[in-house]
Amino acid sequence: MISLGHAVESCNGRLRQECLNENWVPLLTDAEQKIETWRTFYNQVRPHSALGWSSRSQ
Repeated sequence: MISLGHAVESCNGRLRQECLNENWVPLLTDAEQKIETWRTFYNQVRPHSALGWSSRSQ
């Protein structure tokens, strides 16, 4: 079983790799919008190993 700490670190790493390193955000409102778009993708569309490489929406 994956610990909560490991899951948080994994999510933080993905956020940095897939969102923050890929986007220039000159304003806080831009950052909020890009992070929310990524969060929705991460939680609903992106496949997860814990779900047998399916997405939550499948």
